[in-house]
Amino acid sequence: MIYYWLHLFYIYLGAKFFWNKVDIESDLSRIRTVKIMDCDSLRYMANSKYFYYMDFIRFEILFRSKLYDNTFKKGIFPVLGSQKFIYKKPLKRWTKFKITISLEGWDDKWVYHRQTFRQKGEIYAVGYTKVAFWKNKKALNMRNIIYDSGFHKTEMKPAANILNMFKDDYDILKTLK
Repeated sequence: MIYYWLHLFYIYLGAKFFWNKVDIESDLSRIRTVKIMDCDSLRYMANSKYFYYMDFIRFEILFRSKLYDNTFKKGIFPVLGSQKFIYKKPLKRWTKFKITISLEGWDDKWVYHRQTFRQKGEIYAVGYTKVAFWKNKKALNMRNIIYDSGFHKTEMKPAANILNMFKDDYDILKTLK
């Protein structure tokens, strides 16, 4: 866990002092290496590490865009609502991979991202997330946050297949006792 927080601090410092700013709608990619401590049985990247890398690139887009000034600095924090993940091939120890985050759209409450893991130009895995921004224990209007962050497109509806992926999340929770 210490590595996680150190890496987030590194991302924050890089975004603040060294890296160029990005727009929230632009795709952002990073090249990473599967380290030995990322692996199950020291051979393939563990499923939990995919989510770890997805967190890092989501925070990087937050820190490097105007979104940071319009949320974190105002006491508004991102809250992950749901994640869906599809594995195609395992990433092997010591190999490089590229993770790319793409904005898929937003509605009143959620913003949706696709995060693609590639190696040698081939997709190895893809994850989808929906994130809300919260203040005082309630979700804020995503359209206002997006607009205040410099993206003046009034609407960017996610594709129907992405919305369908997340549509039953709360119904599933209601069935649990």
